[in-house]
Amino acid sequence: MSEAPSLLIDPGADMHAPELYQPVGAGFGVEHFEDIGPAEIEHYHEQGYLIVRQAFNPAEVRDALQGLVDLIMGKNPEFTSIMFEAKAQAILPTLGVEARQDAVRKIMFFVEHEPRLKAISHHPQLIQAVHTLLGARAPQMFQDMALIKPPRLGREKPWHQDNAYFNYPLGTPVVGVWIALDEATIENGCMQFLPGQHKIGPRIHFQRRDWQICDTDILGQRSVAAPLKPGGLLFFNGLLPHGTPHNSSEKRRRALQFHYAPADAAQNPDSEERLKHFGSEGKDVTC
Repeated sequence: MSEAPSLLIDPGADMHAPELYQPVGAGFGVEHFEDIGPAEIEHYHEQGYLIVRQAFNPAEVRDALQGLVDLIMGKNPEFTSIMFEAKAQAILPTLGVEARQDAVRKIMFFVEHEPRLKAISHHPQLIQAVHTLLGARAPQMFQDMALIKPPRLGREKPWHQDNAYFNYPLGTPVVGVWIALDEATIENGCMQFLPGQHKIGPRIHFQRRDWQICDTDILGQRSVAAPLKPGGLLFFNGLLPHGTPHNSSEKRRRALQFHYAPADAAQNPDSEERLKHFGSEGKDVTC
């Protein structure tokens, strides 16, 4: 199977130091959307995250997974926003359809191409919860992606703040939503984060294994992990430092990630203002 010249390849392949991910336990959460009350909303604002362990039922998860697989397998020829793992580039022409799933790093901009995935991103209970976490401001989804860690091949996403990538003015509330489609464990790369550190504000990011918070700023800190069963989700503040280690297991870890901001918030036309706060190449500072 030959690959088109426009094939998207993720450049990251370097391994991280294991001591960057030392979780002390699992995070706080509730079972269902309807269990979110004032105490849970306060926890989100104080700690920067909230887990909903059974957000979506098995049928919804199954439909979303099938929609994702159909996109990977090219059943919608108009959809091309698939990025492959760097380590898989040399073997892509030899892969059959099943193995090809495990060569994918991430998929982007799919909501308008796959109704089963749009149904998850616009689920009424999800939207209502985001509306509440945004301070009763109507939400607008502005980013959609699927993050895939194939067995043994799936690489780390280094520690970072998501707002470092978005051109919203500083102070704009952003809610990230991370949804497990497979069981997400510490071994296969579930989310880890530093509770409460969203209150510190923007951190300078550096170009190392990715555009990331400097490793030396993370070493010695104990994270909290968010292992999830399929259909579980994590709400998290756009300034919460978080990362995911590589997949050291034999199991796939497929997840959806959406970001929401108030519908009445406007993004800046360029990245200049954002980089004043998050840095460009660490503002020429050695990391």
